[in-house]
Amino acid sequence: MKKKHKRLYAIGIIAVVLLTAAYLNRGVLAMAGFDWFLQGSLEKSLENTYKPVENRQPVKPVGVDRTKRDPFSVLLLGVDQRDNEIGRSDTLIYTIVRPNDGKMLLVSIPRDLYVEIVGRDSEDKINHAHAFGGPGMTMDTVEKLLDAPVNHYASINFEGFRAAIDAMGGIALPIEDDIVNKGYGHEKFVIKGGQDLYGGKDALNFVRYREDAGGDMSRTERHQQFLHAIIEKATSLKQWNKIPSFIDIMGDNFSTDMPPGQLIDMSQAMLTKSGLTMYSHTLLGQGGRLEAGGAWYYFADEEDLQQVQTMIHNWLDADAPSASLILPPKYTATVEKEVQSLSSASGQ
Repeated sequence: MKKKHKRLYAIGIIAVVLLTAAYLNRGVLAMAGFDWFLQGSLEKSLENTYKPVENRQPVKPVGVDRTKRDPFSVLLLGVDQRDNEIGRSDTLIYTIVRPNDGKMLLVSIPRDLYVEIVGRDSEDKINHAHAFGGPGMTMDTVEKLLDAPVNHYASINFEGFRAAIDAMGGIALPIEDDIVNKGYGHEKFVIKGGQDLYGGKDALNFVRYREDAGGDMSRTERHQQFLHAIIEKATSLKQWNKIPSFIDIMGDNFSTDMPPGQLIDMSQAMLTKSGLTMYSHTLLGQGGRLEAGGAWYYFADEEDLQQVQTMIHNWLDADAPSASLILPPKYTATVEKEVQSLSSASGQ
């Protein structure tokens, strides 16, 4: 049968905006000004987004001391949700925020990854965990996979994704040539290359595009490019008073287990930072089938998975100095290449 379900490859847009706009707009309103102008209205607007997960130990709220913040993790979910369905999480990004360092680590988890679904006593694609048990089962499954805690989740569905991008006035994406999705059983669309900005519909299609040779790896790379584009756009807003309008637009399309006061407090914690540095990595592996004619899965590379687990533990260590943080391989490879280039030049 022709597949008609729209695949959502989105991220927790509001979580990103709230965590980054704080320091990006420090010159617009001082801390006290934010408290006076937005604190009450933001908390009111965020009330309906607070959806705690049953049967999970609540995380201790962040205190009022803005001089110290321990690292914490957020699972960003993009969900293909229709009407009253729970939906599948077609985007999963395990994110670590280090407020004191102004650094973020994003680990993209391919949606077809073959894992143990915690609470089901079975193995399946990781994006099925959300359909079986919502954010809670997905968080439990990711914790098992990465051997690391998931402190919070932030989830967004299709309508919220598109509306938020349009409200931003579009984002810049690295599209040089036209992107055409026309395969059998796929939704048909064309994204014109060379545009300065792309609206919500085109941005959604950019991360959903399925017909390039890279498969899941290429899709997750586009997710990361999209995330960086969101951050870049956030830097140009320069106005605190735009944040409530984003919250209103998201409405029922955004949910998180972070209480409004805690979410705002963590955003303000970033205000003292002069910049935010993001590092990203996608779990490596390869696709295949367990049996001829069976479902297609993505199987994790065990060596890479172990290295990612070590990196995550390092980033979650509040006592780890910023200079000692383990970076994803592509960043260390770039540094080594630059060092080698300088060494060669000096030897000439």
